[in-house]
Amino acid sequence: MNIESIREYCLSLPLATEAFPFDERTLVFRILGKIFACVDLERPEWVTMKCNADYALELREEHPEIEGAWHWNKKYWNQVNLYGTLEDDFILSLIRHSYSEVVKKLKKQEKLEHPEIMEVVE
Repeated sequence: MNIESIREYCLSLPLATEAFPFDERTLVFRILGKIFACVDLERPEWVTMKCNADYALELREEHPEIEGAWHWNKKYWNQVNLYGTLEDDFILSLIRHSYSEVVKKLKKQEKLEHPEIMEVVE
């Protein structure tokens, strides 16, 4: 899996957008203004994603390619090495999980106004 595949997949999710809010090298993907994935273009082998706290720990224990995200709240954010042994479908499922975690925290009104985002929620 490469960064362009990650980008295409993230942008295929309902209402997903991309931006460089911090600097010219940190690409973030958002749903209604909330970040669900991030890539440092100088380190494109790593993708940072939001995660359920318990699942985050489980993933780190089971997969050496997954660790607490550097400069993010490690309780909820993992960084995933794209160049490890993880299957592409598994990485895509982690992106969907991250998107779902963010959607779950949106305001009820936002969910009602955008029912298409609920189709992705796990």
